[in-house]
Amino acid sequence: MPPTIRPSKAGDVAAIAEIYGHHVLNGLASFELLAPSVDEIAKRRADVIGKNFPYLVAEYDGKVVGYAYASLYRARPAYRHTLENSVYIHKDYNRRGIGRLLMNALVEACEKAGARQLIAVIGDSANEASIKLHTACGFTLIGVMKAVGFKFGRWVDSVYMQRSIGEGDSTLAPDREISGSRG
Repeated sequence: MPPTIRPSKAGDVAAIAEIYGHHVLNGLASFELLAPSVDEIAKRRADVIGKNFPYLVAEYDGKVVGYAYASLYRARPAYRHTLENSVYIHKDYNRRGIGRLLMNALVEACEKAGARQLIAVIGDSANEASIKLHTACGFTLIGVMKAVGFKFGRWVDSVYMQRSIGEGDSTLAPDREISGSRG
């Protein structure tokens, strides 16, 4: 039975913080060095939801096993149709297709919100799982920033991938903000 993908709730924040904290402390997907507190994750989630952008969780057997969200790629108005995605999976649930389910649902929610481009900023050019996930979900490699992070005593790259959604750049975008969906 596949996990259920649904909008996140305030009650999911502790599980989200646990999932993210593991990746911060044990991996290179995030360039944070210290795991944020549950309160900090709650503030970050509230910021995303407050701007009407999607913040989803994957729930399996009553447990949050992954999450994904999108937020503005950059704050300047010219970027208003471009979102950046984040996807994290619980360490015990990797390689079960949960990332793809979350990503597909996130892409759909971003498209409904009127976004035209999705950007992925992937920590570590050796992060094959994330690069393969994004590729499988229609993203293409647009560049690698070499040695821009320093974590765990070594230099780390950032991989940039991009996917057009909705009408992409095939038509002019409306001159308004994205009206996000919380879904």
